[in-house]
Amino acid sequence: MISPFDEDKPRDECGIFGIYGHPDAAYLTYLGLYALQHRGQESAGIVTSDREKVYYHHGMGLVVNVFDDEMLAKLEGDIAIGHNRYSTAGSSTLQNAQPLVREIVGDILGIAHNGNLVNAPYLRRELENKGAIFTSSSDTEVIAHLIARSGQIFIEDRVLDALTQVRGAYSILFMTRNGMIAARDPWGFRPLWMGRLKDAVVFSSETCAFDVIDAEPEREIEPGEMIIVTPNRIRSVKFASEKHAFCIFEYIYLSRPDSVVFGEIVNQPRRRFGMQLAREHPAEADIVIPVPDSANIAALGYAQESGIPFEFGFYRNQYVGRTFIQPTQTSREKMVNIKLNPIRDVVSGKRVVVVDDSIMRGTSSRRIVKILRRGGAKEVHFRISSPPNMFPCFYGIDTPTRQELIASSHTVEEIRKYIRADSLGYLSVEGMLGCVKNPDEFCTACFNGRYPVEFMGQNIQQLSLEFTRGRKR
Repeated sequence: MISPFDEDKPRDECGIFGIYGHPDAAYLTYLGLYALQHRGQESAGIVTSDREKVYYHHGMGLVVNVFDDEMLAKLEGDIAIGHNRYSTAGSSTLQNAQPLVREIVGDILGIAHNGNLVNAPYLRRELENKGAIFTSSSDTEVIAHLIARSGQIFIEDRVLDALTQVRGAYSILFMTRNGMIAARDPWGFRPLWMGRLKDAVVFSSETCAFDVIDAEPEREIEPGEMIIVTPNRIRSVKFASEKHAFCIFEYIYLSRPDSVVFGEIVNQPRRRFGMQLAREHPAEADIVIPVPDSANIAALGYAQESGIPFEFGFYRNQYVGRTFIQPTQTSREKMVNIKLNPIRDVVSGKRVVVVDDSIMRGTSSRRIVKILRRGGAKEVHFRISSPPNMFPCFYGIDTPTRQELIASSHTVEEIRKYIRADSLGYLSVEGMLGCVKNPDEFCTACFNGRYPVEFMGQNIQQLSLEFTRGRKR
């Protein structure tokens, strides 16, 4: 039997944003985080500097609920970094909210991190054995301790020393009283952009945040590159080089379609996924509808390629969060009914192709089919614009454990029966990679178990077992 679980979607860890050299740094960071809200809704935080003092505020919930005009006015200075969080490493508590702020060698250091470190449990144990005291369960604090214990003199050398000791995924911003550092791991798992707003330097997980503040994107920070921003100087250091392992889920689900990520606007590969899905798994149907909002573009591609009319068959309640979890199965099902409701005159009596971006545990897909049948759909053909998720991610997406991933232990036909669809089709790995530029530069471990990062020759699943046990479920 397939067990019902709380959630059926991959969850990204966070969005980061920073600006150096603008008098409205706090407010612009607030706007940037607002644009990146889709990357994390558990907590938000901003730290600023006026070159003498550092100001900080964070809280649980959405950006609009954590900050108001009065609070933003207290965050003085022309340097700021901000963070939206969805926990993958460390529980959902205020102690784990970022940016992390620590005093190191007479300076204040703020850290905003997107990604997961696969060797964090080992480094943490080693640091604790040497007397380090941790106040959070986030792997980001490991980096702070490594910086504090470094024998280097200058902060950029301390940061570099720390980054060469960690393994895994990090797009990361550091802020001191008078400077800022941006860095990306050698594999480039997570995106990170640099831009300009007049004389100010801006960093963001996605370019959509630049659009909000009228900043001009300049370039993506390269994998294994560190950018050091100080008064009157910007310096680049290339500190490592590995085979690229860009996260394919940024295209499938995580990034906004209006963002440029890994050298291409996300709308394009996401639409091509849907078109290729229609070639691989055609259906005799009357309409194509998406599961809003993450599957909208793929569904458009499916409709375009198949010639079947595109429709919006669901009303999505915008006021129900992506991560809402109720204590009982009955209450969870009621919340899905609140979040999605069929538009009956669209689906009633129709043979419906419903396109979604992924299936994790299968419970949400089963409920979606039930909702469509309740709305009068004659047939429901489920199409997924990614391959079956058979393996967990250790690089910044909080997917379920392998035991919970339905595709790891069930055939496509068994999954179809469980979700009660008339047919089910997944995009193939080959078809997916054929839709992106430079396909050999993408990480597909969640589909085929080929993890690009190992630690001292150890299998990453075994290495990360302790880490995944501690992740929020």
